[in-house]
Amino acid sequence: MPIRSLVSYSIERVEVLGPDGTVDEALMPELGAEQIRTLYGQMVLTRQFDERMFKMQRQGRLGTFARVAGQEGAHVGAAFALRPDDWLVPAFREIGALVLRGVPLAQLLQYWSGDERGAAVPKELRTLPVSIPVGTHMLHAVGIAWAMKQAGETAAALTFFGEGATSEGDFSEALNMAGVFKVPVVFFCQNNHYAISLPYTKQTASTTVAQKALAYGMFGVQVDGNDVFAVYRVTKEALERARIGHEPTLIEADTYRVTDHTTSDDARRYRTDEEVEVWRLRDPIERLGGYMRGKGLLDDVGAAQVLAEADRKVAEAVVAFEAISPPGPEEIFDHLYAELTPPLAEQQAELMARLARRR
Repeated sequence: MPIRSLVSYSIERVEVLGPDGTVDEALMPELGAEQIRTLYGQMVLTRQFDERMFKMQRQGRLGTFARVAGQEGAHVGAAFALRPDDWLVPAFREIGALVLRGVPLAQLLQYWSGDERGAAVPKELRTLPVSIPVGTHMLHAVGIAWAMKQAGETAAALTFFGEGATSEGDFSEALNMAGVFKVPVVFFCQNNHYAISLPYTKQTASTTVAQKALAYGMFGVQVDGNDVFAVYRVTKEALERARIGHEPTLIEADTYRVTDHTTSDDARRYRTDEEVEVWRLRDPIERLGGYMRGKGLLDDVGAAQVLAEADRKVAEAVVAFEAISPPGPEEIFDHLYAELTPPLAEQQAELMARLARRR
């Protein structure tokens, strides 16, 4: 019998907005002037919030956190494609997506200060809290999507993760289940080229993350993650496929973190300044700003106003955060379960009694 070819494939890379601010009109998504201004404003707010958080961490007012500078185009552009009835399942580097979704800035500061009450996202936002364990939340996204399918909802789940998470077993389990059961979920990988200090080429032999979709029977695509228009277009199409046909998608956003992995990391030990500078020239905010200036949507005065408005919102959030009363010791028990179990209630009572005797 002759040898037959069973599978052939190619992976597309989508780019809409060039570094010089010009766009491919044939690929440009339908976005009005106000929507474009909103995207720009949200990206600037994310950048300014990230910078303020960094300063607060260095002052001892926040704990360790993962910075997002350089990746605003990826997660803000993707989250902008969500509808209110969709679900957002973040990892830990999607501050812009959470803010766009409606999570208050002060609540994010509360969370990163170590106050777990900041993880209580309002239910109406259909958004899960930050997930620190690498990759585990992808399974949650699949479960949510499967539940929506069973309930007959025409909505989808969007989950973010880094390329380092694709080396975890949870990634394989999540994509395999999504492919088998055809659930409405979009897997969005922010490939920033480093899993902490490990470069992409040392953790996988795959040329792209997107091609891994083939093994799970779903569509895979790579997008320029610093091109907010391309990210929005690709994510919107993927969400529509998920809602209508229950078709899962794996999106790889090729991006870069220009800062350290977290505030406890020193990226100078494993990458060069020259490499970082190349990516700084691909800044997603500057790229969108260049397009807007060319279209008459932005000028120096307007850019200054957007920056000032972002700084105002951040400053107000800091004031609101610092006005929050610290949690009491009894709350160690209160937030473990929806309802306090009898053993925990006994332990709580014993702790409070001991503390009362010491006063």
